Amino acid sequence: MALDQVEVMKHFGFNRFALVGHDRGARVTHRLALDHPGVVTRAAVLDIVPTLYLYTHVTREVATAYYHWFFLIRPAPFPETLINNSLETYIGPGRGEPQAEFLRAFKNPATVHAMCEDYRAGASIDLEHDETDLNRKIACPLLVLWGLQGNVGRLFDVMAIWRERAADVRGRGLPAGHNLQLDLPEQTLAELRVFLRA
Repeated sequence: MALDQVEVMKHFGFNRFALVGHDRGARVTHRLALDHPGVVTRAAVLDIVPTLYLYTHVTREVATAYYHWFFLIRPAPFPETLINNSLETYIGPGRGEPQAEFLRAFKNPATVHAMCEDYRAGASIDLEHDETDLNRKIACPLLVLWGLQGNVGRLFDVMAIWRERAADVRGRGLPAGHNLQLDLPEQTLAELRVFLRA
């Protein structure tokens, strides 16, 4: 996915660029910044800790909060079948237009399968890449934002963890849940603008 993004950006005339990712997109941002350090000028990751860190620091609280990480990596078609048979239950309650879009996208069984495959990659090849790169840090400036009311903010010392993975890291928790961009769109945008314009 990281290489795809590099190639798309080159296609549109951008050989260097800043990058912002939330959740799974932040995991791609993490890998892209490591794998293509000459391309990324600045990177921001929203509401994650590194994948390898999460998988190697599983507590009862982490397993409960991130149960879906362990469910979705089961071999196909087990999780796909359960999700597709009870989509509304799996997606859970939500708000307005974003929730409607989640449901619309997930009604396509190929979307559910792709989601599971992404988590399967996160628990296999992604971990191998992260283990190989434990002695390397993200070189570009890194902004880390997380929701103080979400799992990341409750379960992890976010800045300490990212200081192990990046040479130049700054960030803070915001009074939001997992979806900072939905809970606090103006404040999240303001934080990103200050960082990206620096």
